[in-house]
Amino acid sequence: MKNIQLKAVVAIWLLMVIFSGCSKILEEEPRSIFTPDYFKTVAGVNGGLTSMYAHLRNMYGQSYFYNSLITGTDEATWGKDADGNFKDMDCSGVGSILSTSYPSSVLWSEAFPNINNASGIIENASGAGISNALVAEARFFRAFDYFLLVQTFGGVPLDLGAGELKFNTNPVRTSVRNTVPVVYTKGVFPDLIKAVADLPAAGRVTGGVTKVAAQLFLSKAYLTYAWWLQNPNNIPTYPASARTDPDGHDANWYFQQAYDIATAAIENPSTFGLMDTYYDVNWAVNDRNKEMLLYADHTQTSEKYNGSSLTFGSGGAPDNFAGWMMTWNYTNIRSGGISSVQREAEQHLGRPWNRMAPTIEVLKNTFADKTLDSRYDGTFTTVYRGNWPKGYNPPSSAPASLVNANNLSIVPGDAALTFLDSDNPAVVYPTGAGISNVGAGTLPGRADYVISPGGISRIVYPGLWKLGPYRTDNGTGLGQPNAGSTRPFPVAKFSELYFVAAEAAVKGATIKAGKSARELINVIRARAGKWRFDNNGNVAKVADNSAAMVAATPATIDINYILAERSREYYAEGYRRYDLIRTQKWAELSSTYTIAGINYGDHTPTTVTRTITPALYLRPIPQAQIDGMQMSADEKRLTRILVIKKYFGLVGWAASIDAAHSFL
Repeated sequence: MKNIQLKAVVAIWLLMVIFSGCSKILEEEPRSIFTPDYFKTVAGVNGGLTSMYAHLRNMYGQSYFYNSLITGTDEATWGKDADGNFKDMDCSGVGSILSTSYPSSVLWSEAFPNINNASGIIENASGAGISNALVAEARFFRAFDYFLLVQTFGGVPLDLGAGELKFNTNPVRTSVRNTVPVVYTKGVFPDLIKAVADLPAAGRVTGGVTKVAAQLFLSKAYLTYAWWLQNPNNIPTYPASARTDPDGHDANWYFQQAYDIATAAIENPSTFGLMDTYYDVNWAVNDRNKEMLLYADHTQTSEKYNGSSLTFGSGGAPDNFAGWMMTWNYTNIRSGGISSVQREAEQHLGRPWNRMAPTIEVLKNTFADKTLDSRYDGTFTTVYRGNWPKGYNPPSSAPASLVNANNLSIVPGDAALTFLDSDNPAVVYPTGAGISNVGAGTLPGRADYVISPGGISRIVYPGLWKLGPYRTDNGTGLGQPNAGSTRPFPVAKFSELYFVAAEAAVKGATIKAGKSARELINVIRARAGKWRFDNNGNVAKVADNSAAMVAATPATIDINYILAERSREYYAEGYRRYDLIRTQKWAELSSTYTIAGINYGDHTPTTVTRTITPALYLRPIPQAQIDGMQMSADEKRLTRILVIKKYFGLVGWAASIDAAHSFL
């Protein structure tokens, strides 16, 4: 289980990277220190900006941060090989989210150094004659990190030791947390407003932040803050604060701003837009496509620029290894006693870690429509195809065929195991692992083993195709499946502008002609109805079900419908916790789920109940940060006890947070 390491979040930050002159890519080399004078140089500003893009890789694609955003929601639970990092997040009695839980500490540890560097650029760049557009990139990332922090922890410090939003160069061990309204109105909105004004329409480098990216995050921040002001389910906040806006606006004003900014970006998209099909959004060959507004980038061409090994992933940042988490050990499938599906650096496969698993409700409810809607097929690996010759040297020495289900033969490329689209009572499962070695069942006349949606378990389930690896250097072999993925991890997509505007419209924003909530959502649903390839069937499929998809949309949509559509569109990409926290729907939508157990051959689902209390809507400050603060041992001990008691419901929320706030 990962342990939290103390980082002085307001000190001089080590091992940052600098920009070295290329106009189209960000090049990195180590630098030991950033100072105010250095930020007054072109090299210093470029170095600081490069570090901000690099810091995305320490969160997005980092599996523990990834886990903290998905496990415990209605999208995923812990998998068979999960440790406490994953079980803690599930809120189902197998662990507890505490100040010592590692996953929620990742953001805290990574965001504050980046915020400090951004402040250094914003304060000092004018001395080097740096353009407003470059400074706007720093403003974007400072607001980006504060937005993540305030959603996760509530109020956080704006003063890192040198004054509010000032660049600090001296380690300090005291801190005061600002309230949520202050963080939004001072630390998020002003920077994003300036970023929208000053950022270019097209990025200065591949993957660089743009006006449209800033518009997305500004509209999303307005939307989130409006919900916070309304507080429909009376979720407590910390530090304690009245639900009033320092600038005198109400929730309706912010919902309207969210709608107006999102629709303005849709109407003036620059080089961005929707891909023609959902498959094309996630097909690895199309990475960095026009729908991607922001991503944590990687490359297979250089370990230096990738940030990690190209042959063996460490299981730590900056590796992109999030895709391993919901990958079960498909290499245990046996066909005639031989492992017929080998570990391969290919988008359907990849490295199995089996730390997380989808629930049965995901397959049967979220993705109920698998015929008209292409998103299930464009999200999961549901067919595992034989590739055993690639594990032989030479491949020509491999058996030409293998005996599979029902004593029928398969050849390379044939399905060895299929997860069915719907439950089939005719499936016959073995006792235990059976001859498939993974407990898969059979259907008469089929050569592939099969498992119904209602028969998935914590050890066998459809994999996550959308985040699977992709390499062009595999040759005729298996490639480097043990390396971290060299694909970019998606952080923000153009399509989300439609969801933000639709949600604001449902919350009462005055709409534009042709852009009601239903019309906006139907743009996304119409695209989902278009097929050009059957991913799991591995065959071309040209079908346009957009009219049927639009017709099936309810006449009046509500927040739950938008949340369901968001899950279909962005399943397991890291959006879900923030969506459910923002709308205060976490407990309503995630309190129960079903799944079978941890053993091969277990296809009997059990219902699991989660305990999701209001206190859990905010994550505790990492214990390492508390331990690093300047306070007495008794104060630290009391803070720790109060946090633990709060999370176990042994003291009132207000009492615990007031006491903790006096020390933090």
